[in-house]
Order: sequence, then structure tokens, then C-alpha cells
Amino acid sequence: MSSEALPVATSAVQAELAAAIVGAPLHSTENALAALEVDLTRQLRFGAGKLVITNQRVLSRFPDETGWQAWDLQPGLSLSHHDHAGVGTLELRDAERQLAVWRFTLGHNPAALRLLAQFDQAMAGQAPAWVADAGGDDEPEDAPEDKPPSTWTLFRLWRFARPYQWQLLAGFLLTLAATAAQLVPPYLTMPLMDKVLIPFQNGQQIDTGYVALLLSGLAGAAMLAWVLSWAKTYILALVSERIGADLRTTTYEHLLKLSLEYFGGRRTGDLMARIGSETDRINIFLSLHLLDFATDVLMIVMTAVILFSIDPTLALVTLVPLPIIGWLIHVVRDRLRTGFEKIDRVWSEVTNVLADTIPGIRVVKAFAQEEREAGRFKEANRHNLAVNDKLNKLWSLFSPTVTLLTEIGLLVVWAAGIWLIAHQRITVGVLTAFLAYIGRFYTRLDSMSRIVSVTQKAASATKRIFEILDHESSVPEPRNPVPLTHVEGRIEVRNAALRYGNRSVIRGLNLTIEPGEMIGLVGHSGSGKSTMVNLICRFYDVTEGAILVDGIDVRKVRVGDYRKHVGLVLQEPFLFFGTIAENIAYGKPDATREEIVAAARAAHAHEFILRLPQGYDSLVGERGQGLSGGERQRISIARALLIDPRILILDEATASVDTETEREIQKALDNLVRGRTTIAIAHRLSTLRKADRLVVMDKGLKVEEGTHEQLIVQRGAYWRLYEAQARQEKAERERMLEIDGAARIIDAPLPPVPDQPHLDREAEADGSLKEPRP
Repeated sequence: MSSEALPVATSAVQAELAAAIVGAPLHSTENALAALEVDLTRQLRFGAGKLVITNQRVLSRFPDETGWQAWDLQPGLSLSHHDHAGVGTLELRDAERQLAVWRFTLGHNPAALRLLAQFDQAMAGQAPAWVADAGGDDEPEDAPEDKPPSTWTLFRLWRFARPYQWQLLAGFLLTLAATAAQLVPPYLTMPLMDKVLIPFQNGQQIDTGYVALLLSGLAGAAMLAWVLSWAKTYILALVSERIGADLRTTTYEHLLKLSLEYFGGRRTGDLMARIGSETDRINIFLSLHLLDFATDVLMIVMTAVILFSIDPTLALVTLVPLPIIGWLIHVVRDRLRTGFEKIDRVWSEVTNVLADTIPGIRVVKAFAQEEREAGRFKEANRHNLAVNDKLNKLWSLFSPTVTLLTEIGLLVVWAAGIWLIAHQRITVGVLTAFLAYIGRFYTRLDSMSRIVSVTQKAASATKRIFEILDHESSVPEPRNPVPLTHVEGRIEVRNAALRYGNRSVIRGLNLTIEPGEMIGLVGHSGSGKSTMVNLICRFYDVTEGAILVDGIDVRKVRVGDYRKHVGLVLQEPFLFFGTIAENIAYGKPDATREEIVAAARAAHAHEFILRLPQGYDSLVGERGQGLSGGERQRISIARALLIDPRILILDEATASVDTETEREIQKALDNLVRGRTTIAIAHRLSTLRKADRLVVMDKGLKVEEGTHEQLIVQRGAYWRLYEAQARQEKAERERMLEIDGAARIIDAPLPPVPDQPHLDREAEADGSLKEPRP
């Protein structure tokens, strides 16, 4: 097919389409509208196939097949799309039956959505509408941009500075006064030279009173400048520290309000670096460098005014290097800006290695991966060093160049000043004052050039902070929340669906749980059990449908108010560094010691807690180190009991413990579930024997529902799970019996061996029998 036959499209989609239709048996009047690379066979093995939609037909070459199949576009033909657990599916049907099914990994989902859109339009008889960005939801909402941070980003910090605007105004006025005081001494050098020292060299007497007045002015200006500088530095330092503290607090509070979806795609070390080192960098910029920059600007402006008031010609000569330095700053600024943002990203790689390794040090040591982790850190550190070295090459050239230009400017002033004195245009006192002013002028100019570096660092840090603050939670707080003071515990899931990006996880789920009822969720891994629990806890919000508690949509209730009524016991309980009592009371910090002990007793944790050195005041290591898995689980059960939730979620609460510990935990759970609406997830079906109903899930759908006996009679999905586990448990018991039997045989005394004289004689003859046999 010639390229002229292709419809008008974006270059990317057109190139993709042209590559995909190679080999397709197209008619001369046929135009390809969309194509999809199919990379999974019918057995879900990897392969290479193609699916093409034209203005007349659907063409397909299935993976591992050489021939093409075709279906004409005709009334009744439909193409449907769905996906689950990393696999996308397209199904072609006519009015009577299924014609074909194609499966592909979700990396091809955007192309599949474009193909589906073209199929629908072709069936509707419309002109092709190229969807260049179908499926764009694959990209995270706040994907980092390549665009470097602008210096104007710093002005966004005003929202944190506004509460301190009067202190900032006082600091500015003090800065202005301190700068003015610093400009007095050079001005007094003119009369000191022209009216005292030079006349004295010419034989005139020194007027001691006049000299005392001038020296008093110099001393007074110095003292006043010192006092004003101390006051403005102190005030602005206090303000900047408070701005930095407010920035850290606001960022952290906003981070805690974001949904689990946000944290799923980010590294812990990166977030720690943003809230820690980035806010500290902004704070240093505000407290030190910005203050210096303001002083420099005021000093340059006021010095320029004084210089022009003394002698305009010499003032113009003084300002000759200024445009060149300004041009250099403009050229270097953009490179520094991108460089410092890259340094921030690379430094996050270093902190990410630390954040991964230190909490997981037990696993690192268990698998003897110390050298590997040291290598990762060394590589990240090497990358950080290389990026810094590259930027330092630019900065090391820029700063000395500015210094050289200031020295040249000083030389020009000397030359011009000598020429003007020789022509009696100015006095020696004027030149002396100019040199004093110009020294301060160029010192400030050099300092201003250095502000470029710290400003770009601060702009980069500000951008990374506001990337967090600008992110909206996918579980937002309602504008007009409905009060939730008392919860009965009735849960209703209405046609709920959830998608992660372009991947469907839950579809069309309907379920009603009555108050006090216990529901067991069963199904294979990836069937959607934990996702359903996450929706009920409102860690995520449904993309379709609704979840109601006591008839109220949970999206209309404040997240904090709702979760106070939900207790959660996870498979891997998380304990914080602190005492046993503090961990139990985490959900209710104001709980009394009696309440904590009562919750621990109900969770069957009181006995082992008392065996600890300090009892309830014993410190728990980070993530519960120092306690066994069963002990950590019972503390987490006590934590859930203490808040007395009306809705209880048990997510594989006994999956990772031995049989004896499971019995102890099960006793605690029996106390926990009593009188509460309970949703329990378990792979071991025997742990759900007390559930009122069982809900069987598969590929994000509810496929069965009923009691254990009802589901067994149906001989469906639950029956297959139950039979598979029964066979597995039977095989495990037989294996344990074999091991136990072998151990008994090994430990049993050997039976007596009957006398066999002929064997003994043969052994004695060949020398193999050295000692009498037992």
C-alpha cells in the first residue's frame, strides 16, 4: 500500500501505523486506519502478531501463525476492550458468536484504545479521526518536566512569607539604613584629604576640631552601621527560619493527605530529600543569600547615585564593566539552572539507596549483598560527583572572570582619575573617595554574580517542593462534608470499578454487607481482593460506581472522620519506634494505661508483654525489630481493638505465622470481630470457617457468593480452590508423616543380628572382620 493512501495523521502515529501494516494483505481501495502489535498468544505466551483496522475489514495475523484472517465490517460486528492484571484483551463478535480474541501486554494499551476508537468510527461510517494521544493516562499526572525551573518560581514562596510581611518591611528599612550608614565613611574621606592632609603637606596647620569632627563621623557611622546590620540580620534570620519551618510543615502535612496512589510511584529517599535538604536549602537562601543580595543591590544603587553626584564623567568610567558582567550572568544563568536541577535529581539517587538499604538491612545481610549495595551507593555517588564536576567547570570559570573584570574596572578608574587630576578636573580627595566607593561597588558586584548560583539552587529546590504542594490527592476531601458521628456498619458496594492508569483492576462489583456480618474474600492472587479492601478503606476512590456506609457515599465524608470507624490488621504489621504502649495507643493517643492493658489482654498479648524487660514501656525497634511475627501481629490487633471500630478489615492476618501462633492470633481475632462488620481476606480457606458469607473474586469480578456449603455444592470457582488446597494440605501431611516416620526409624534401636558363622568365616578369611559383630 502506498503512503498516499494513508489518512492524515500525526507523524508519530503515522510512522507507527506504517510499520505495523507491513505484510498486511490490503486491497487497492483499502485504507489502514489503525494497527496493534499483539504480543501474547492464546496460551498467554509471548509472541508476535498484528491486528489492523481498515475502512473495509478487520485483518489479523495471530502470534505464532503465518496466515492472515479477515472479517468484513458489517452491521452487528462489535469490538470490545477490557484489561486486568497486566493483560489487555480485544474481543471481536458478531450478532451470534465470538469471532476472535486478541491479548496483549498493557504497554500496547494506548495503541489498542486508538484502534478501538477507529473501529467504532469506521462502523459508524465517519471519517477517520486520529487520536494521537489515546490512552495518555499512562503518564503520571505530575511527571517531572524537562523544563528547567524559572527564577520566578521563588516568588511562589510569598504565600509563606505573607504572615511575616511587617517583619520583612522592618528588615528592609533596617537594611536600607544600614547600607546608607556604610556609605558615609568614604564620603568623609574627601574633606579629610582635600582640607586636612593635602593642606598640611603644603605647610598649613591642622584644625584639630575639624579633624575630631570628621573622625567622630567615621566612628559614629561605623557604630551605627554595626547596630543596624545586627538588627536587620537578626530580624530577617528569625523570619526566614519561620518561613522554612512553615514550608516544611505545610509540605509534610500535604504529603500525608495524598493518597496511596501518589506514594506508589515515588521513592522514599526522594521525598525525604525534598522535605529535608530542599527546604533547608531554601531556608539558607532566604536567611543569608537573599539578604546579602538585597544589601548588594542597595549598595550598588546608592553608590552609583553618590558617584554621579560627585563627578558624572568618572562615574561613567566606573560603570564600564557592568554591562559585560550582566551579559555573563545572563549567559551562565540558564546553564546553572539546569545543572542544579540535575544535581538535585542525582542526589535523590544517593538518598534512595540509603532509604532502601538501611530499613532492609536484615535482608541485605541475609543474602550477603553488602558488596552489591555498597556498589550501588558507590555508583550513585560517582554519578553525583560527575554531575557536580561538570557544573563546577562552568562555575570555576565564571567567578574568576567576574573578578578579573572588576580588577580591570578598578585599573580604569585609576587611569581616568590620574588623567582628570592632571587636567585639574577633580581633586585627590575626590579620587580617594571614588576609589573607596569603587572598592565597595565592585565587591558588591562580585558578590551579586555569586548569587546566581545559590538563586538557581533555591529555584530548583522550590520547584521540587511545589511539585508536592501542587499535587491534588486522588482521594479528595468533600467541599461540604456530611457529619459521621455514629456508624452501624452497613456497607454497600454499587457497581464499583477501579483503574490504575489504563489498567482495569475492579469491574462492576456489587456487594452488600449487613452490620455485624463477617464476609470472607477468597480468590487467586491478583483477583482484586486487596483492591476491594483498599476501596472500602478509601485508600483509593472508585472510578465508577459508589461505596456507601450506612447509606452515605464515603466520598461525602471527611476522610479522617470515616477512617476513625475502620480498623485494619495487615499481613505484615507495621510498628513504630517507641514503646509497646505507644504502639498500641497509636490510633488513640489519649488512651489510659487501663485501656491499653485491656486491649492487650483481649488481643492475647498481655502475657508476653509482661515478660519483656520493661513491660509496656519496653522499646520496640524500628518496624518492630526484637519481636516475633506473632507478637507484632497481636500488638497490631490490640491497636485495632483500642479504637473500637465498627468496620474491621483483616488482610491475611495469620498468613505468615506458624500453626501454634496462628491459634493464639485466632483467639485474639475472635475477640476483635465480635459485633463488628468484618471483611477478611485469606488464602487458607480454613481460616474463614466462621465467616457468614464467602465472596469469590476472579480478575476483578465477583464470580460467586454464598456460604461454604452452598459454594461447595455449586462446584464452581470456590470448589476448585477448596479442592486444590485440600490436595495440597493432604500432600503436606503425607510428607510430614514420611519425615516423621523416617525420623522414628533412625532413632529406633537396631534389631539383634542372628549368628551367621559362614559369613563370619568368609569375612575373617579376607581380613575384613577385625572386631566381633554386635
